[in-house]
Amino acid sequence: MRNRILALAALAAAIGSPVAAQAQTGITVGRAPAVVDGGPTIAVEQRPAFREYVIEQRVPAFSIPDRVVVGATLPETGITYYDVPQRFGATTYRYTVVNGETVLVEPHSRRIVEVMD
Repeated sequence: MRNRILALAALAAAIGSPVAAQAQTGITVGRAPAVVDGGPTIAVEQRPAFREYVIEQRVPAFSIPDRVVVGATLPETGITYYDVPQRFGATTYRYTVVNGETVLVEPHSRRIVEVMD
């Protein structure tokens, strides 16, 4: 009985801890931009200008059979990634257009970190 009470107390403490609450930050439901990690991305006020930049560059759009979602890994071949110009902020991510969506991608893993909408 005593062990059960201690286990329940530990569970309650873990659920109510700030660490558990922080684990859910950065998740957005719906069409709002979602970001993985918390690394430097394009600032909110720079996004309209960045969208115009991508359109002006006329980068080719690539098609994949999967949905374009944050956390998805893009194919190793067949997609070209472009550097984000410095004027949109210092970022280590690259961008491309997949299934009509502009995405920021972590270049080493090819993982989508943000869908720009």
